[in-house]
Amino acid sequence: MLLRLREARFLARGAPVGPVNLALADGERAARVYGEAREASIVALMAAGIVKANAGSVLIDEYDPRVQPVHCKRVVAFVPHDPLPLDLAGFENYIRYRAALWGIDRAGAWAHARLLLERLEGVHEAFAYPLAGALISSPKLLVLDRPQPAYAERILAAAGARAVFSTHTAEGAAQRFGARPRTALLGVVPT
Repeated sequence: MLLRLREARFLARGAPVGPVNLALADGERAARVYGEAREASIVALMAAGIVKANAGSVLIDEYDPRVQPVHCKRVVAFVPHDPLPLDLAGFENYIRYRAALWGIDRAGAWAHARLLLERLEGVHEAFAYPLAGALISSPKLLVLDRPQPAYAERILAAAGARAVFSTHTAEGAAQRFGARPRTALLGVVPT
């Protein structure tokens, strides 16, 4: 399993979040609906290994983010709900920063980012830029916190064959990002 949450809980200020149970393999998609934005965000952050579960377990590619956070960060890319207000020059600097962070060639990172932006044509820059920045490191898992449902088709096209987990506060949004049919994972087109 690429992502496994077992009875994962987050206990802090406000209402506790969880328990969350999820198993996601390479190439699969899962979308979950939560009653409030805070809960959806915390679950997405736990799935990305950014917020550590206080109880239960989270494994990302068999790594525990409480013990092996660097390994987890090499596997997962997280895209927050809030848009990233950048112009093109700011985006170039953001890509340079991400390339340096992951030890990626700057020219290759910029070329990859531009290709991703082409795939994301029609997606507002404030949402396209953080997604392109997250994907230049070629993660195995993409975690989306309440992504814009209007852009679902483009976001999933940019994600390609990698595993995608998304959190939502509306059932309709979750359905647009939901499970990929098992036959599609095997390369068979459903009839």
